[in-house]
Amino acid sequence: MPPLRVFIGSAHKGSPILAAMSNSFHVSQVSRGQAYAMLGGAALMMTLAMGIRQNLGLFQAPASKELGIAISDFALAISVQQVAWGLSQPIAGVFADKHGTRWVALIGSALFILGIWLTATAQGALPIVLGAGVLIGVALACTTSGITANIAARVVQPNRRTLAFGIVSAAGSVGTMVTAPIAAYLLNTDGWRAAVWAFVILAFAMLPAAWIGSRADKLPNSLPTDRDLTLMGALDEARRHSGYVVMAIAFFVCGLQLVFLTTHLPTYLAQCGMDASYSAIALMLIGGFNILSSWLFGWLGDRYPKRLLLGAIYLLRSLALALFFMFPPTPLSVVLFGAAMGTLWLGVIPLVNGLVVQIFGLRFLSTLTGIAFLSHQAGSFLGAWGGGYLFDLMGSYDLAWKIGVLVGLAAGTLQLLMNDRPTDRVLAAQALTA
Repeated sequence: MPPLRVFIGSAHKGSPILAAMSNSFHVSQVSRGQAYAMLGGAALMMTLAMGIRQNLGLFQAPASKELGIAISDFALAISVQQVAWGLSQPIAGVFADKHGTRWVALIGSALFILGIWLTATAQGALPIVLGAGVLIGVALACTTSGITANIAARVVQPNRRTLAFGIVSAAGSVGTMVTAPIAAYLLNTDGWRAAVWAFVILAFAMLPAAWIGSRADKLPNSLPTDRDLTLMGALDEARRHSGYVVMAIAFFVCGLQLVFLTTHLPTYLAQCGMDASYSAIALMLIGGFNILSSWLFGWLGDRYPKRLLLGAIYLLRSLALALFFMFPPTPLSVVLFGAAMGTLWLGVIPLVNGLVVQIFGLRFLSTLTGIAFLSHQAGSFLGAWGGGYLFDLMGSYDLAWKIGVLVGLAAGTLQLLMNDRPTDRVLAAQALTA
């Protein structure tokens, strides 16, 4: 790829050529081919990381049977993965913001390969917990939305960033749909190890994807007023901004609702006497509509207030949960519920990323989205564990889903009312370049 063009400063803002360029999707410092290559690299890395991660549950039963381990041992690996992912995301974000995305993404890709390899060669529970749990959890923090958003934000025009976040985020759902048939076919024909080895081979493609996507590190990510901004200054700025705090709390509730659903929906439907295939149908519809959701809310986020869209998602999602659990499930209601939840699922990612950029700028985007994601993962843990605890305690999911609906309605209302005003630093930079 030829060298990136020299940054065109604000002194040339009056140029009619630059004015025309502002209508393009990518920034003026790169060609269209360069821009799409970097975005493609980020999207491919996201596709493979999320595609492989989302399908690990397919191997739980056959791997546990062959290795003579408990189902809970394999489930522990997935739980550890969630925790490792959440704890690592802010750390990966700090390194990406301070030193660039390249080495973060490359190390994450290497850890992904190693984690899948350990899982493929496992002879007991420990390698699975270490590989599918710890290593893949850390790798996800280095190769998914916190890092890919950093790449996308630099490559596209400011007024198209939320759409770019949505497109790259959608790549994760595409990955799930592409890798699932591969895994299912090999699982049925050659066994679970063959399927995992196929994932090892696929994971190697993450390395060139990370290298190409991270060429975006050469593009600027700071404002004229960022000269004296430090990491601690950015964290203090976020801590004092009420809107960011509200958004992080709402993101906690988001994780609680979604992981409660993915973890306990199969059990709930079975309890209601429905065939297990309907759980698979619901989850498939959620994955498919996630693609639409990411693109749709990314597109809308560039045109309408992001806080209102995000609040609407939380409110509508909570109403969908309430309506579904209030009445006995039917095949039609499961299908409609899966489509509705998919539409109201992954669209939060481009909106959260977009709000962070709107309020704080790009300089510490990965750090601040990483902290918000840690809140999301804490909610995910509580949704999975708390839903199970309440089911064991009460003998049903009635109390669990009611709590999920109530906190979702509260989070959605707070999100609608959040302060989304940019910081004084960002406003000053906007005034300088106006």
